[in-house]
Amino acid sequence: MAKPAGKNVVKKKKSIKLPFGTLYVTTTSNNTIVTLTDLQGNKVSGWGTGMAWFKGAKESTPYAAEVLTHNIIKEAKEQFGMKQVRLIMRWVGLWRDGVFKWINNVGGIDIVSIKEDTGIQFGGCQGIRPKRN
Repeated sequence: MAKPAGKNVVKKKKSIKLPFGTLYVTTTSNNTIVTLTDLQGNKVSGWGTGMAWFKGAKESTPYAAEVLTHNIIKEAKEQFGMKQVRLIMRWVGLWRDGVFKWINNVGGIDIVSIKEDTGIQFGGCQGIRPKRN
């Protein structure tokens, strides 16, 4: 179906002011994902290390996490005016050093709290019993 002839309407982006937010940092053996949310938990911004031009085995390195955190924090300061951030970490890995290193070096954003949200293994399902003779 053809578009009706007329003026092109360009929607203006909303200017969001977000002085306080939550930074979720999740890692697996292959990737690191950083997500920035507001106080209600709505996603404002988020990337994986693939968006920061890392591919393959380089995605799970501390340097990739550092570059990714740099991009997210820079966007948060410039576009949203963020002053304070709360960190929630998931899973374990070498990426923690990169995240803390960048947030401490960048300045201008204060870490209010750090929470560990890694799941705990509990024992799993019951195994199959051996047959009786």
